[in-house]
Amino acid sequence: MSGLRRLFRGSGRALALVFAASVAWLLLDMAALRLSLGEAGGRLLREAAGRGPGMGPGIGMGMGPGMGPGTGMGPGMGLGTGMGTGMGLGQPGAAPGGRGAGAPGPSPPPRQPPAPGGTGTAPPGAPGNRQRPSGTAGRTGAAPGETDTGRGEIPPETRFVLISEGGMSPAAPRRGPHSAGSATARRGKHKELAGKGSDGAHAETATAGATAVGGPSRTLGATPGAAPGAAGTGQDGQEQKGAAPGAAGTGRDGQEQAGEAPGVVGTGRDGQERAGEDPGVAGTGRDGQEQAGEAPGAAGTGRDGQEQAGEAPGVAGTHQDGQEQAGEAPGVAGTHQDGQEQAGEAPGVAGTHQDGQEQAGEAPGAAGTHQDGQERVGEAPGAAGTGGDGQEQKGEAPGAAGTHQDGQEQAGEAPGAAGTHQDGQEQKGEAPAAAGTVRDGQEQAGAAPGAAGTHQDGQEQAGEAPGAAGTDQDGQEQAGSRPGMHRVLSMDATLAPRDPRAPGQFGHPVAVPDDKQEEAKSRWKEGNFNVYLSDLIPVDRAITDTRPAGCSEQQVHDDLPTTSIIMCFVDEVWSTLLRSVHSVLGRSPPHLIQEIILVDDFSTKEHLKEPLDAYMSRFPKVKILRLRERHGLIRARLAGAQVATGAVLTFLDSHVECNVGWLEPLLERIRLRRTKVACPVIEVISDKDMSYMTVDNFQRGIFTWPMNFGWRQIPQEVIEKNKIKETDIIRCPVMAGGLFSIDKKYFSELGMYDPGLDVWGGENMELSFKVWMCGGEIEIVPCSRVGHIFRNDNPYSFPKERVRTVERNLARVAEVWLDEYKELFYGHAYHLLLSAVDVGDLRPQSRLREQLRCKTFRWYLQNVYPDLEAPLVKASGLLMNVALAGCIAVEGTTLAFRECDVNNPNQTFNYTWLRLVQHGELCLAPAGVLGAVGLRRCQGRSRSLAWLHRSLAAALPGLAEHLISEQQQQQQPPGPACLEAAPSRRALRVKRCDPGNPHQKWRFGRYHAD
Repeated sequence: MSGLRRLFRGSGRALALVFAASVAWLLLDMAALRLSLGEAGGRLLREAAGRGPGMGPGIGMGMGPGMGPGTGMGPGMGLGTGMGTGMGLGQPGAAPGGRGAGAPGPSPPPRQPPAPGGTGTAPPGAPGNRQRPSGTAGRTGAAPGETDTGRGEIPPETRFVLISEGGMSPAAPRRGPHSAGSATARRGKHKELAGKGSDGAHAETATAGATAVGGPSRTLGATPGAAPGAAGTGQDGQEQKGAAPGAAGTGRDGQEQAGEAPGVVGTGRDGQERAGEDPGVAGTGRDGQEQAGEAPGAAGTGRDGQEQAGEAPGVAGTHQDGQEQAGEAPGVAGTHQDGQEQAGEAPGVAGTHQDGQEQAGEAPGAAGTHQDGQERVGEAPGAAGTGGDGQEQKGEAPGAAGTHQDGQEQAGEAPGAAGTHQDGQEQKGEAPAAAGTVRDGQEQAGAAPGAAGTHQDGQEQAGEAPGAAGTDQDGQEQAGSRPGMHRVLSMDATLAPRDPRAPGQFGHPVAVPDDKQEEAKSRWKEGNFNVYLSDLIPVDRAITDTRPAGCSEQQVHDDLPTTSIIMCFVDEVWSTLLRSVHSVLGRSPPHLIQEIILVDDFSTKEHLKEPLDAYMSRFPKVKILRLRERHGLIRARLAGAQVATGAVLTFLDSHVECNVGWLEPLLERIRLRRTKVACPVIEVISDKDMSYMTVDNFQRGIFTWPMNFGWRQIPQEVIEKNKIKETDIIRCPVMAGGLFSIDKKYFSELGMYDPGLDVWGGENMELSFKVWMCGGEIEIVPCSRVGHIFRNDNPYSFPKERVRTVERNLARVAEVWLDEYKELFYGHAYHLLLSAVDVGDLRPQSRLREQLRCKTFRWYLQNVYPDLEAPLVKASGLLMNVALAGCIAVEGTTLAFRECDVNNPNQTFNYTWLRLVQHGELCLAPAGVLGAVGLRRCQGRSRSLAWLHRSLAAALPGLAEHLISEQQQQQQPPGPACLEAAPSRRALRVKRCDPGNPHQKWRFGRYHAD
């Protein structure tokens, strides 16, 4: 027992020794820590004391909001005393900027009114609980006049809701409603984009300072004023700082954008800090995340153990979770417990995360990627990367390239730098002649000499400037040297919160009440659609997002060109015109809309005069151009194009509804090549119940003879063979003509519309032929959708009879552009030959075609529209008599009847679309009413040379196999006259038609068309 007591007594001594050693080790560790801060910490404290004392004694370590003189709000790390708490070390002292360790101070003061350039208050009924941002990805210190993507002028009283860019499957039904609730909730998470107006949303001015948008649920806040130091706070509490030293403020969510003054730091409600550029200023927010100043050696640890290191040479630390933030010393690098490394700024320093992602320092050429696959690079030449929103920020020097976790690569600008995504997508550097091909065979080529590629359909895509280019699976171009890219913005603005029970909301059909049937019927003639129902439907109603799955994920360039929207109208229905304008304003990125030009083609309705002016005065971008006489659609569009100032012209009808994300895909195609004409998929708004209905994705615009426009489905076997996706661009031989975008300069180079065309009709054919044959291309963009009210008739009048106007326009187009194929046009519209329609002076258009060096119509048929049946003749070959089995032959200038010989060219005839039986320049012609038949020089518009055969003789029973003289078919007596071979084989003559006479029946060797 005594031995046992001695054992325990010895163990007690051992425990005491262990305890004493632990205390000593702790003291030594604390001393070492104080020593490591030594000189740098002392200097920080002295500088902070010089700037001003804190507002209260510190009592050690504590967490809470801090507030001090000359500072804003935000998380920080304080050293010393101050009113509020940071993470304090040591005895009470003066905290830099009024922050330090101390007891929790009072709550932040109420939000102050915004500085000049800030927002106003929200209108009554506007949503108040906006989502807090989940993160920040802004940039400070922007140059004056700098703006961010997605920013632009927004009409007053307009709230923009940025729908999440998540994928969405296309609606299964053709006429499908949104999910229940507000239309702004149609896609998962929302992004709210504040716009300028009385509802508190606004756009930033182009004065000093700018912040970028990044991360989900980002809300843009206040705008900096022009004065130095001006700062304001947006509705969501985010502050946009001015460029003046020291300007800072706190938003509702506590996120701070700090000014650039030395040492300015603050802590926001969420504990996130924006640090100034002063050396050594640091603090810790509520979540313990630390933002370090740039002073040499300044370092600390937040509650979660995450450390942000200063920029002193070699200073590095390790978070409790093992994450390390390295200083800027050459070569300093560390590894997180999860394998993630933050590299210093030494040349070439780079590390690799456990997941293979790299964070690069600021050395030349360094590049890497975030965990989300986005690349962040340093500021050295050649560095390239992307922001939180996926936009790429590039360096300017030849540089490095890396690969994202998803395999996407952002390349530097070095010649020839290239990489391949895991999904096979390639991002190329700027090497000459770099080119890539998308999965559907479309290629986007770099602009170096000779850089070009060919689509599977033979279409070539060329770049516009020297440099590299590549394409992703959807055919969009990712350029090594060009600005960054972002997802298509799915914007949807409302004048006020939408009422889901409103008539026609979400594109639903509306029924006319029984007691209103007569009123609805009487008002139909105002627009040739259900005007009564249109007036019941909100002018900013929600409609179903009918885009194919994947459209919301597509990337477009940040530097898309601006566009002028041109809408021509005459006596348009009030509600329909307003709905067209609001759909453009509400669902288009404001910075891309240069203006909306409403061209009034001499309307007579009073509501389209002063009332329209008053209504549209609320929207600064809407301009009304009033014509003093009736011009017609074609010339009215030309008038609008003359005053437009945007880089791209977008023509729309005045009875449309643009769907979400409609504009950027159109402008993206034109940005890739300025000679592209981009058309949206035109969907259907019912003229009867005003419902919004989608259409099939695989359709293209075509024409049939005599130039009748129509839509044709792409055959399923072609879709499967070529693996065409719903989002793939569709080459379009002929556009519908009402809705399209075209580069303004290119439109001018093409001569715009033919000014010789009257009112309406045929202009789509003329422009389509001109674009394709003169070096351009027309595309349908499936990710751009616009609804259109299709009416059975136009409600407005034509200066001349409508059909005659359209036919005259088409005849003019045929004369200029169809070459020898114009015979097919006249063959199918033969009455135009008979009426000798006056097409006007064709010489200016013919000279334009020569100046543009346009290709032939035969080329168009072979390369653009090869599936059009366009035989130059209806029948050809030998002309054989059924009864005698002999053939007509030409001998000199006379006709003979001989044995058939397919090798004898003198027995070859063509039966043309102009109804001529032609041999070379000679045509078969009756010599009299009844008598001999001879040869005459062909004259295309002479009825005396025309013969009816097959389908053309269908109106005459039993005479389909006869050749009937057109000139004599109606003569009574003796009646229709037909070509007959004498039984003696010695003569050809014209005799009265006899359905039972085999000597009057003839057959050509080959028939090409019925």
